[in-house]
Amino acid sequence: MVLIDESGDAGFKLVRGSSSHFVVAMVVFDDFGEAERTSTAIADLRTALRIRTEFKFSKSHDDIKDAFFDCVCRHRFSVRALVVDKSVIYSDSLRERKDLFYNYFVLQGARIKIDGSGDRHFKNELNSYLRQQLHAGQVKSIRFAESHRDNLIQLADMVAGAILRSYRDKVRKDAKRWRQVLARNGKLGDVWDFR
Repeated sequence: MVLIDESGDAGFKLVRGSSSHFVVAMVVFDDFGEAERTSTAIADLRTALRIRTEFKFSKSHDDIKDAFFDCVCRHRFSVRALVVDKSVIYSDSLRERKDLFYNYFVLQGARIKIDGSGDRHFKNELNSYLRQQLHAGQVKSIRFAESHRDNLIQLADMVAGAILRSYRDKVRKDAKRWRQVLARNGKLGDVWDFR
């Protein structure tokens, strides 16, 4: 099972509010049972912490992030990510079509679940691309899921946020904190810096 989420934005108005980096993170479970156990652990943690909404990196206090990563790192999954420093992108097509970034994440036989919130045009383009891969036998199934209803999409959000935060070390205290937790626990696989 593959869960994909993004952090940052795909805009290129870097001096007027767009993020400097764009991250697409992929959480990979080799075993569906382990994915279910992880989802249950996330739900149990939400209850224990008395959190009424979803886990979202950008809206969670540091203590919540610590508890979340401590909880999920007990489970078997791996993380891959593509990190784009948007200041070095000169290609018009990459500047205009963020769905091209996802081309790097197609796995043979993958079952892909993607955060369904966000830009409708982007989701349609991505869905079209992945459906082509589905027909070519590269992807087994594709599903868009709402993060507030899906614990594993929340995991992908938290991971993507942790990776993006690590690139803001000049403006954020402890910017690499949660990325290092993932790395120390053997969760962080490939992180490609797109140049």
